[in-house]
Amino acid sequence: MSARAERQRAIVSIWFPNLAIERWKKALAQQGETAEAEKPTALVTETAHGPLIDHVTPEAREAGAQPGMRLADARMLYPALIAVPSDPEGDARLLERMALAAQRWGPWSAPDKPSGIVLDVSGAAHLAGGEAALLEAVEARFAALGYTARTALAPTAAAAWALSHYGLARTIVRDASSAEEAVAPLPVAALRLAPDTLTLLRRLGFRTVRDLLAVPRESLVRRFRDRRFVQGNPLIRLDQLSGRLHDPLVPIVHTPPPQAQRRLMEPLLHTEPLKIVIADLAQDLVRLLEERQTGARRLSLILWRIDGMPIERQVELASPSRDAKHIANLFEERLDIIDAGFGIDVARLVAVWTQSLEEAQADLAGPGGETDAAEIAPLIDRLVTRLGSRAVRRPHPRASHLPERAQSWRAASSQPAEMQYGFGFHRRPLKLLDRAEPIAVIYATPEGLPRRFRWRGALHDIAKVEGPERIAPEWWRERSHVRLRDYYRIEDDRGRRYWIYRSGLIGDGRGDVPDWYLHGLFA
Repeated sequence: MSARAERQRAIVSIWFPNLAIERWKKALAQQGETAEAEKPTALVTETAHGPLIDHVTPEAREAGAQPGMRLADARMLYPALIAVPSDPEGDARLLERMALAAQRWGPWSAPDKPSGIVLDVSGAAHLAGGEAALLEAVEARFAALGYTARTALAPTAAAAWALSHYGLARTIVRDASSAEEAVAPLPVAALRLAPDTLTLLRRLGFRTVRDLLAVPRESLVRRFRDRRFVQGNPLIRLDQLSGRLHDPLVPIVHTPPPQAQRRLMEPLLHTEPLKIVIADLAQDLVRLLEERQTGARRLSLILWRIDGMPIERQVELASPSRDAKHIANLFEERLDIIDAGFGIDVARLVAVWTQSLEEAQADLAGPGGETDAAEIAPLIDRLVTRLGSRAVRRPHPRASHLPERAQSWRAASSQPAEMQYGFGFHRRPLKLLDRAEPIAVIYATPEGLPRRFRWRGALHDIAKVEGPERIAPEWWRERSHVRLRDYYRIEDDRGRRYWIYRSGLIGDGRGDVPDWYLHGLFA
């Protein structure tokens, strides 16, 4: 894009300096816990070296906590500091919704992660009463939603970003030739450079953008000619600032979810004709899903009564589906409790959540044949619809090498994951006790193989044994006195197989004689 075309553009940068904290406080306010939001709190992320602070509340900042600090270091300054896990995915989803909402002021917008929006208002500022009035309206709109926003307008996205983050509030630059002059007093961090590049520039004595502009370009080329990445090359950033180099921006496009709707000639008062309408809506929706090669995971049925009162019912599927009959049957379970009033005249079925689903043949019998695995998902959907999502759960793997922590229970409608039960030497039993039970073991030597054990009052002679498989405690989570485990797969004289372990070793300095436990049963 030429510089002349770039000068005709008007780009608005919207920055939310406290997006994560303000979103967290809004969530607490909705739960009625406003007092908790006033306490010194830090949003942290777990790392290999301990929790790292991402964001802090104003109260925590006054206490000495800063983003980028270790939680342990911050608590040295203020021991009562509260730590809450960060939710970067939730922040990103909120930012996308904000970017879509910002398109009311311009033709397109794009999320500028982690906490900003780039909005193109070229030729549209007069609709809001001018550029100054537009920036004021943007900040007021988001302030009403509970989010602090800083805005700036410039002919390039790079200049708008620099001014919104480091310049005065609501700065407006209309010409590309004056963009460098407006950004010159700002620190070099306004060029969106990588941390290592910023450190190098500061060591070389560059504090502001004006310091860089005063250096001959040939000197900067010799220093940064090997830096190919955009964030590592200040020359590229300077060219984007003035419009000599295009700054690629990818606008966000809202794709409406697949939906089918019926406007009825006569209002419906009874359940039976409504079932027919839902079946027709399911057929129409399935055709739309087939075009997109997706399947529905969450569906919403919206019924409008004659008086304008909407009635909404939602169902969530265990796996993506395009089975119209199955979808209609799920909603039939909830039609008996619908109050139609004077009649329902509009019905809409929306696939709120979809996932990729390609055509697949279940077996050699063709499309009509079904396997047992294909029948599990519809069964889960029916159970969840009747009993509720909390009553039906499925195991989900968790990152831990300790058997009792290797899985957790989640709602059956959540995304299923493949459970790893091990193989060969690391094979795990399918039945794991909720809590390992102590047993009495007889062995030839203290660290030798077990020969006999007593469990629940019965004595078992060990015919076969395999092991040990040593599992160390999770040092980053456990206390220092927790002992390691040696697991054995054993078989008694009646052919019954067990999974037992010895807790600790003699002389490990973490206790007396090791204890034995039975942890699982093999089929």
